[in-house]
Amino acid sequence: MFDRILIANRGEIACRVIRACRLLGIETIAIYSKADRDSRHVQIADRAFCVGEATNQDSYLNIANVLSAIEITGAHAVHPGFGYFSENATFAEEVGRMGVKFIGPPVTAIRAMGDKAKAKRAALESRCPVVPGSEGPVETETEALRLSEGIGYPVLLKAVAGGGGRGIRRVESPDDLQRLWKLCQSEAQASFGNGEMLVEKCVQNPRHVEIQVLGDEHGNMVYLGERECSVQNLRHQKIVEEAPCVVLSEDKRMEMGEAAVRVARSVGYANAGTVEFLYDDKSEEFYFLEMNTRIQVEHPVTEFITGLDLVEWQIKIAAGEQLTLTQGDINLKGHAIEARITAQDPHREFAPSTGKITVWNPPGFGGVRLDTHVYAGFTISPFYDPMIAKLVVYGTDRAEAVRQLQVALREFHVEGIKTNIPFLRELCAHRDYVSGNVNTGFVPRFLSERETPVEV
Repeated sequence: MFDRILIANRGEIACRVIRACRLLGIETIAIYSKADRDSRHVQIADRAFCVGEATNQDSYLNIANVLSAIEITGAHAVHPGFGYFSENATFAEEVGRMGVKFIGPPVTAIRAMGDKAKAKRAALESRCPVVPGSEGPVETETEALRLSEGIGYPVLLKAVAGGGGRGIRRVESPDDLQRLWKLCQSEAQASFGNGEMLVEKCVQNPRHVEIQVLGDEHGNMVYLGERECSVQNLRHQKIVEEAPCVVLSEDKRMEMGEAAVRVARSVGYANAGTVEFLYDDKSEEFYFLEMNTRIQVEHPVTEFITGLDLVEWQIKIAAGEQLTLTQGDINLKGHAIEARITAQDPHREFAPSTGKITVWNPPGFGGVRLDTHVYAGFTISPFYDPMIAKLVVYGTDRAEAVRQLQVALREFHVEGIKTNIPFLRELCAHRDYVSGNVNTGFVPRFLSERETPVEV
């Protein structure tokens, strides 16, 4: 086992990794920007190292500074969390060259799944259903128009290197495609340094269902059930996630789980990863979407229903340990839901809200977990993602978990900044959410019914 791990991230995920390390008796090193010096992850780590000024580019994404922190502190391994360098093959490669372990999959797997065209080919070769569309990057607007006519509108333009809901545009017609083609290319180039695009059939209002996989470096791999991630904003970013998916049968869960394992094995995957699918609950057909080669924001819901600590297993696997679990050992119990708490103002089209938190009173009762890095007196800066906490609840079934979530949101009281908590209270009380009648069209439908429409 490692003696010292550096966490190359910030916020609640850094706190989460620190906690897992502590339970394993491992010394922790936090990194931070000058704007984050008072963050909880800096306070609870054994040591902390400043990696630059406030902006991400000057600190958390400054590869030279982060690598220097690894060298200076003598870290034996690096946990990248999610976002930032978690799916950056170049960073993982540089860490390996230093003789330090990157807690994540092999570089080859990161590269294979970081390119949506390569990932789609891997899925096809693994006998996993994929969304109809181009198998590789589409070179020209003319080619995109020809493909779209053959597929049938609506289609999606998707950045080959996209992620986190960015680099995706729905196209309704040839005129729409001509209007959006160059815009999407330039947006993808600016966001990911790669302007290549895919064209795919737009599967209308499917459920977004993802399978958690866990594999060691000795060839053992299991899937840990699924998560329902259909409650997304208009930019395809997740808002509320839960496990398991209420409409998935045991047979379909097995079919999707085995497909996910085949895809992961095809690229030599090890450690924790997530294979994402679109699922049509009317036809019961599913289609490969992408694979995320990291721990997910929503991993706590899987931890609740399996009783496993995924971050602890990430560390153990990176240290060379074998999985002690077989597929038959995985039993899903109860239901868990996660709501992302953000520093945003629902009454100003979810504009970021900054300033000092003067009151921070989260709910605290059985079946509730809060992952966060903030506290009363903490100042929210404008430099980072607006997510400030993850509220996770557990019940013996979905109905109980929904009630737990509703009560927890009512009891969550924050002052000094605006948050999305009032919006979540309303969203999670909607009849369709309560009944489980959700798909990727749920939030647009919910917003259209509100007396005061907002862009979310």
